[in-house]
Amino acid sequence: MSKDIVIRAEGLGKKYVIGHAAERERYTALRDVLVRSASSLWRKTLDMAKGRPIVSGDAIEEFWALKDLDFEIGRGEVVGIIGRNGAGKTTLLKILSRITEPTEGRVRIKGRVASLLEVGTGFHPELTGRENIYLNGAILGMGRSEIRRKFDEIVAFAEVDKFLDTPVKRYSSGMYVRLAFAVAAHLEPEILIVDEVLAVGDIEFQRKCQGKMDDVASHGRTVLLVSHNMSAVQSICPRSIYLVGGQCALDGDTNQVINSYVEHQEVSGRQASEGLEIEKGLKLEGLSASHAIVGVGDDLEITISFSATKPGRIVECAILLHSYTGVRASVLDLRDSVAIPLRYEEGRFEFRTKIEEVPLVEGTYSIGMVLVTSDYSGEMFDLGRFSVVQRQASEHLVPYPAESRGIVVLKSRTVVKLNDNQLVI
Repeated sequence: MSKDIVIRAEGLGKKYVIGHAAERERYTALRDVLVRSASSLWRKTLDMAKGRPIVSGDAIEEFWALKDLDFEIGRGEVVGIIGRNGAGKTTLLKILSRITEPTEGRVRIKGRVASLLEVGTGFHPELTGRENIYLNGAILGMGRSEIRRKFDEIVAFAEVDKFLDTPVKRYSSGMYVRLAFAVAAHLEPEILIVDEVLAVGDIEFQRKCQGKMDDVASHGRTVLLVSHNMSAVQSICPRSIYLVGGQCALDGDTNQVINSYVEHQEVSGRQASEGLEIEKGLKLEGLSASHAIVGVGDDLEITISFSATKPGRIVECAILLHSYTGVRASVLDLRDSVAIPLRYEEGRFEFRTKIEEVPLVEGTYSIGMVLVTSDYSGEMFDLGRFSVVQRQASEHLVPYPAESRGIVVLKSRTVVKLNDNQLVI
């Protein structure tokens, strides 16, 4: 392995065997029960003899969580791993953390790895926070002298000094993850692997974690981050890997990768809405944003397309914007324009609405619609999506997490008075 490559995966694959229970009839003869039990026992005996995992169920199926995965990660890179639930992200991290073995292929890792995949991994509930720091540190490869040297720093970062001699079974999930991350991050690993588990922390803790990961990366160490928060990935990771069905769909610049991810999500959402019959003679052909990713302050155009087989009238139409948490961000009422109410004829027609200087905090937003016609009245949700990112960020400022900053970005100017001198920021 090249001295600059710390992780190399070649033909990586992970297969799981899952069992399925056959649909049972309400009444089953004793003969059928005995035959089924004997068949299941024979299959499990053969599996045990051949060293295969024993799986319960009448039928078994092979499921590849990862398949033919190849990539290289260099020293000091900060890489995001994104994809839908079930795409294979956590399975990949478990293989890289040496928690599970791949079914095929191989992965070569150079350097000490610290991973935070699940809350409290390596903690013993009956032991105190102090004892678990030493236990978890030892599991992660730290010597006792190294743990002792880092102890005060770990406790200060985790902010659990008042509960240091309390059994961790009495800790909240937030205290658990603060302590677990503090130990992992202060291990000074060559490779730090962090899963979405950080989402359970409070706002201040998330800010500290982001700062710590930036600090780890600035010292030439490698960071792998799995998150569904596209803003966090965009702000931390210059490079990202997009997994689909256990395979690498795209590997490269984070903006391009997120753009592909959001477009794929948007297409998946549109497929259910394209050709949606709203009423007899009127169909929604699609709703889309001009950009899958838009910067704060950039312009964005939203298009709603219809097709009609007979004349009709649209009385009301409004575009709904919701944050990823479901909070309504804005309503664009098309009655404010000359477009509504609208009498339409047979054929295709569309509305195009331009949002000037998008004032939204970074994050993923869904697009919905309110529609009232002569014969229909209702709301439709998640017809399309787009992501907002911060194009320029200060190198010296770790911003608060997007979810803690509300929804809108307000332009402001600050005036500071020092005695009789005035400083405008």
